[in-house]
Amino acid sequence: VLENQDLRDSIKPQKVEFHSFNFNTSLHWQPGRAREPRDIIYFVQYKVYGQSTWHNKDDCWGIQNHCCDLTNETSDIREPYYGRVKAVSDGIYSDWSLSCRFTPWQESMIGPPTITVVHSNKFILLKLQAPRSPYRRKRGSKIPMTNYYDLLYHVFITNNLLDKHDKVLMYEGKEKIIKIEDLRPGASYCIMAKTYVPALSRSSPYSSRQCTVL
Repeated sequence: VLENQDLRDSIKPQKVEFHSFNFNTSLHWQPGRAREPRDIIYFVQYKVYGQSTWHNKDDCWGIQNHCCDLTNETSDIREPYYGRVKAVSDGIYSDWSLSCRFTPWQESMIGPPTITVVHSNKFILLKLQAPRSPYRRKRGSKIPMTNYYDLLYHVFITNNLLDKHDKVLMYEGKEKIIKIEDLRPGASYCIMAKTYVPALSRSSPYSSRQCTVL
């Protein structure tokens, strides 16, 4: 019996936590401290905070992965959720390992906007597109994150005359089309942008760098 208890403890999943980016949400965990590589499989359940019933995630019932996609199960983004995972090896089941409470609207990381650069010899025109969620409208297009948050864009510029790391904030606001003027002909400029969520005081990572020569 003690041996079984040791096995149960040693295969119990560790560090069960939600990871979420633009509401693409998955539950991640680390394997237990069992040293030898056993053929361990995992079972995942989830529930809304305050409900008593746990739901099996069928796609993650008896898997060998250490993560499970719960994007569709957490689509009510203002609800708090829990996830839990248990392991089985040699017919012995571990106890459940529970995640912390997770609320997508508050905790999902937001991605940067997509930038398209159009330039003439006097100015640069930027077109920004908000990141998109995985959830779809009835017509099939993905719903932009602007449906869920009041978003601002921060646009930064560097040029080859400045140090590469010397980013200048050129624009802050909601506009999706931005004109940057008073630039030097023949200079090369690089643009990056971030999405900022005022309600959460949180910024996205930088977008990929878009460079152009005037």
